[in-house]
Parts: sequence; C-alpha cells; structure tokens
Amino acid sequence: MTSCASERSDDDDGIEPLNTSESYEDLNISYGNDDEQVFDLYLPANRTADTKTIILVHGGGWTSGDKTDMTDFKNFIKDQMPSYAVVNINYRLADENNSPYPMQINDITSVVNCLKNNEAHYTISNNLGFVGVSAGAHLSLLWSYGFDTENQVRMVCSIVGPTNFTDPAYLNNTNVVLQELLDTFGIDTATDFLEEVSPYHKATATSPPTILFYGGEDPLIPITQGTTMRDKLESLNVTHQFTLYPNEGHGWTGLNLLDTTLKLKIFIETYL
Repeated sequence: MTSCASERSDDDDGIEPLNTSESYEDLNISYGNDDEQVFDLYLPANRTADTKTIILVHGGGWTSGDKTDMTDFKNFIKDQMPSYAVVNINYRLADENNSPYPMQINDITSVVNCLKNNEAHYTISNNLGFVGVSAGAHLSLLWSYGFDTENQVRMVCSIVGPTNFTDPAYLNNTNVVLQELLDTFGIDTATDFLEEVSPYHKATATSPPTILFYGGEDPLIPITQGTTMRDKLESLNVTHQFTLYPNEGHGWTGLNLLDTTLKLKIFIETYL
C-alpha cells in the first residue's frame, strides 16, 4: 500500500512526474490513518496537465459498502472515456460511535487535497467530476455544493441519492427499513442540522452542472428527493439534467442502465 504523502519525491526538484505516455494504476493509496481511508487511482496514457479526474463514491447507507461496488462504473469510464483519470474511493463507515457527518465529507476533502498535492506527480489538472450512488451520491452532491471551496468540481452525478432530509416524505415516514437508514443521520434532530447535511439546502447559483437519476418505485428514496432537487436547480438556473425511471427501484439494469450510462457519458464530456 502506498500513501498520499509517499507519492511526493524528496529530490531537489520536488515532485517527480510519472511517465505520461503509459497508463498507470495504483490501488489502495492511503490518505489517512484508518484502514478505510484508501482509494484506487487509474491514470490514462498520454495525459497532460489538462487531464480531468472523475471521483467515484460508493453507496451503502453511510454504514457499509466498498469501492468495489463501483467497479462497473470504473470500467465503463476507462473503456468509453479513456482520456479521464479515475479515482475510486473508500471512506470511513459510520457506526454507533461515529456519525457519517462530517466524517465522510472530511474524507472526501482529504482525497481531493491528496490529488491536488500530487498534480505534478500524476500529471492531472485540478478539475473534478463526481459520480455517486445512493449514500455516495448524497456525499457527492453535499461536497460539491457545500465544501468545494476552490470551485474544482465541474459536474456531479447523483444516482438515487438522498438530497433533502427535511422532505416531509422522510419526516413523516412509516417505513421501518427506511427509518433505520434515516436514524444514521439523526433524522429527529434539529432542523438546522438536517438542512446542513442536505444538498438541497446547500445548492446555490454557482453549484456545478448536475445530472440526476431516480427510480419511481424506490423504497428508500422518495421521488420527491429527485424532483425537488431538480426544481431547486431550475430555480437557481444551475445546469442540470433529470431522469426518472417510473418502474425502477433503488438501482436498475438492462436498457435503463444503458440509458443512464449514455446520458452520463455525454454529460461528463460536455461539462468536465
């Protein structure tokens, strides 16, 4: 396992660039002291200082999941968009002693800082895109809207991600499984906290272009999590695209997945 710090060279020239004519990958690069604070890096051949990076953020209700869950997205990007760098991250998982917020947002910040500190070594730009699924989509939106202090994010994708914890569909929920998920974020706490962890309440007129995908039969993510986020972006004149698959649940395969990936490819190539 390599670490973010060890990517830097101690020679007089500062940072030694990797060979840019060849593709490069490094797995389980450590960006913190916890075993879960690692990411996989995939750099394309013939990259330049203008090469952009797509960060993949897995789901799992903030308490489970792994970067291997995003392998299909990683492979899709490497195959269909070979000029982009890909970073597939793990982050610290929440439990009864560790709240997901701000822990997981801090982890994303650490990853971004790691990439920035090694731009010359990797030969990449500081322009970023995010693709997140479920809880990972929530984290991707929240970081992009509320914590991207240097405006590095050029696009963000949410696939079935929660967007608004003050949604009445959540506050008045009677689904036991869903309630367990919401309890992870302390859904019964003060409204100001729920707004603080809701991308819907963090979006501004300067938020990056956003592409949203939701299922009409999702038992965990009410349709309003997608439609109200869409409407908020519309009201702010933020570039966005919204797709609802009426008969799909919390994820899908087949032709609708093909539709998702094709739309995502066009969106990434347009804005990142």
